[in-house]
Amino acid sequence: MQTTPQTPIGVEVTGLDLRAGLDDEQVAALRTLLAEHGVAVLPGQDGLDDDGFAAFLARFGEITFTPGETPVPGRDDLNVVSNVGRTTPPRSVFHVDTSYVSRPPTYTALRAVTIPDSGGETLFTNQYRAYETLPGDIRSHLAGRRVTHVVSGLAPEDAGPETSAEHPVFRRHPVSGRTSLYLSTPERCVEISGMDRGASRTTIGYLYEHSIAEDNVFRHAWSPGDVVIWDNGCVLHRADHGAVSGDRVMHRGMVTAPEPAP
Repeated sequence: MQTTPQTPIGVEVTGLDLRAGLDDEQVAALRTLLAEHGVAVLPGQDGLDDDGFAAFLARFGEITFTPGETPVPGRDDLNVVSNVGRTTPPRSVFHVDTSYVSRPPTYTALRAVTIPDSGGETLFTNQYRAYETLPGDIRSHLAGRRVTHVVSGLAPEDAGPETSAEHPVFRRHPVSGRTSLYLSTPERCVEISGMDRGASRTTIGYLYEHSIAEDNVFRHAWSPGDVVIWDNGCVLHRADHGAVSGDRVMHRGMVTAPEPAP
């Protein structure tokens, strides 16, 4: 396994064949890389099918599925992300997947199925750096506070049993031990503990814009055979649908990993 760190977040990992499966040592190494670098780009996985992709994901924990997504035919634990047949581009803003539940997915991964002629990159933020570059007085003011995350884009009755959860504003990663700024889109983050609604909205907006500043973003341009997996505890992500030419089809899977031993 060879690794090439990216800036300001991410690592390219070569020398792995996901079709052959990963051994325990390789899985442990990827967990550590994801905890430190947030995003792992695994190029050259041509020929990997959905069964192989799901087997790869299952090495990291339990595959989970968000209500309201479109399942992959024949694999109802994976979902399709596609612009095919749409008259308007899909909408995507920086977010954390399914943060409105008490245990959000630990990892999300995408497998490139059809690559557009141009455009269609996926963007990631470094939430460790977002925390570390906050002014000290703001870090002190928000220390110990929690954010209420609520479901968005779905009717509550379609979202499943959980539609709201509280998470720390500053989250200590259970593997790396580092602290990240943990939030999602302002549409989903509605209140900070100990603040009224107006102050919460202003603070959430400030934190969100701080975290998605251009110098804090890694942009991945897709190639055939790419698999990308990321740690939802220390990155935000979004797809750039603004200048896509051609079909863009990804298959997505999410994993809830076992909680590390204390």
